[in-house]
Amino acid sequence: MKILDRYVAKNFMIGYIIAFCVLIGLRIIIELFVNLDEFTKHTSLGAWALTRHIISYYAMQTTLYFRDIAGVITVVAAAFSLGRMVRSNELVAMIASGVSAKRIVGPILVLSIFFTGLAGADQELLIPRISDKLVRDEDDLPGQESFPVWFLSDAKGSLICSRRYYVETLTPDVPTILTRERDPNWPGVWRVTGRISADAAIYNERNESWDLVNGRYVATDGPETTRARPIASYKAPDLLPKDIAVRQMAGYDTLLSSRQLTALAAQKTKIKDVAQLTSQKHFRITDPLINLTMLMVSLPVLICRDPRTMKSAIVVSFGLTVACFITTFACKMLATEVVFARIMPEFWPWVPLFIFLPIAIIELDSMRT
Repeated sequence: MKILDRYVAKNFMIGYIIAFCVLIGLRIIIELFVNLDEFTKHTSLGAWALTRHIISYYAMQTTLYFRDIAGVITVVAAAFSLGRMVRSNELVAMIASGVSAKRIVGPILVLSIFFTGLAGADQELLIPRISDKLVRDEDDLPGQESFPVWFLSDAKGSLICSRRYYVETLTPDVPTILTRERDPNWPGVWRVTGRISADAAIYNERNESWDLVNGRYVATDGPETTRARPIASYKAPDLLPKDIAVRQMAGYDTLLSSRQLTALAAQKTKIKDVAQLTSQKHFRITDPLINLTMLMVSLPVLICRDPRTMKSAIVVSFGLTVACFITTFACKMLATEVVFARIMPEFWPWVPLFIFLPIAIIELDSMRT
């Protein structure tokens, strides 16, 4: 790496750290201001315990904030670093010495690819591991949450219900499981084959099953003498204790990895649920590309020689970034809706790239040196 590359990379890194702290910090401050009354429900714990709860809560939520605005952070960092170089006339001196503008922005693009990969690792590796902690509400202390479970489906198609699931002990209270199988005469239709009831269920990690307390299975058909029988455990390797907490949250699919999305899509029966999971899988591919496209659309605009035009260049750059961001958000909404008489979850995730990637290529090609 040459001295010029190191200098540009250093400026961009400084800008990225500042943009990360400002944007993530601003998001946390706004969220804290809105939800402060939820946190103050636990003032009886003391100031230090309440402070630790707030810090741990937003430390977890930062992973989601970074995933959502990683592309914007990169654009802001590029604007900061290039604006600083234009203001001190360094960019003009570089171009006047015969260095190509594309050569100057090279280190920025390389570092942007690295940070895009970091955001992808955050989505695919880190967020799924802590997904059960990310679904907590502000007024829920760690491990003390409880909620009802209604008709949660596992890989075999069975439906799990419980009047209360306790996160602290990871046990459902008085669980009921409706076992089902697909009807061979009616594609897409499930038939209930029996019901499992128990006083409680405890997850057995060694056997990847739920040990049932006073479990009993009642079949819906068959000889009267064999319909009811005791059952000691129910095997559900795809339904871990933390998965129950995650899948009770609306939009839980954004917290899952691509592998988990594929497994869920294979067992869903509702068309809209399948469309949501399919669109999420495609957005996992397009989101990093969209983040890089936002940067490539903005960079040629930010390469200007006159410091007096830098403000207008930044405005145009952010305008293009916001347009790409809004288009992506709209496509995420349309991915599960009926548009043009059909649902197209495989099409809408790629629309922002179809629109803005050609613009980025044209702008980079026409960049003045």
